[in-house]
Amino acid sequence: MMPAKSVNASAFREAMGRFVTGVTVVTAMTAEAGPVGITVNSFNSVSLDPPLVLFSIDRLSQQFGPLIRARRYAVNVLGREQEVLSRIFSLPQADRWNGVGYSETSAGSPYFPEALACFDCEAFAQHDGGDHVIFIGRVVDVIVGDPAEPLVYYRGRYNRLESA
Repeated sequence: MMPAKSVNASAFREAMGRFVTGVTVVTAMTAEAGPVGITVNSFNSVSLDPPLVLFSIDRLSQQFGPLIRARRYAVNVLGREQEVLSRIFSLPQADRWNGVGYSETSAGSPYFPEALACFDCEAFAQHDGGDHVIFIGRVVDVIVGDPAEPLVYYRGRYNRLESA
């Protein structure tokens, strides 16, 4: 096997920007910090049986500590009209929840009722992912919202899907 070439970080980031992603906010209720949340676009399904999803979080994020210790969390899939919510939870500000309304899942995780979908998860596994940690959650419940247009991210900015 040939050794891997060193890849320029900015070229890698630019190339990854060519991949369209949806936008989620991962939320949890913690004993030490109350509700926590972070915008995440590295989200996908892993398994149907058992139902597993994954997302990754930068180790340097202020939200990393509380989320790595969380035993339960919710992954909120955002709709186009929730861009402001995505921006709020992507900033390193201390109080992301000021003025943000939410409900709680049956297990107590914060979630946004206007989200397109919510995956209520219990922590299943965590794996090293370089400067990120890969979280795998076992889905214990789903909440499916109205079928609105999704919030998508492409080439470093929010975009709209073109109608078919």
